[in-house]
Amino acid sequence: MQKEKKAKDNFYAKVYALVRKIPEGKVSTYGAIAEKIGTKLSARMVGYALSQCVGTDVPAHRVVNRFGALTGKHHFGPPDLMKRLLQDEGITFNADETVKMERHFYDFKRQRRRR
Repeated sequence: MQKEKKAKDNFYAKVYALVRKIPEGKVSTYGAIAEKIGTKLSARMVGYALSQCVGTDVPAHRVVNRFGALTGKHHFGPPDLMKRLLQDEGITFNADETVKMERHFYDFKRQRRRR
């Protein structure tokens, strides 16, 4: 049981560290984060981890589903808060209320390591 808790805590820590790297004005997806930390099929677990950190220094509002939909918005209190937080950072939306992913997606794969 203790080993499972450590694994979960480690997973959450990896998710939170990665989400903190998403710059203002950009978004990522649950799946991209899962893939980056080496658990490609764990997108739902990324979402669950982020639902536990709302109100902390982790910018969870910058993570959307693969289509740009604000599927985690119900964790932010008022239904439009997640969208307002993103708009305050310059994120723009399509007519169907999804993020303009081609403009705002933060691709971890394209980021070079700084030395």
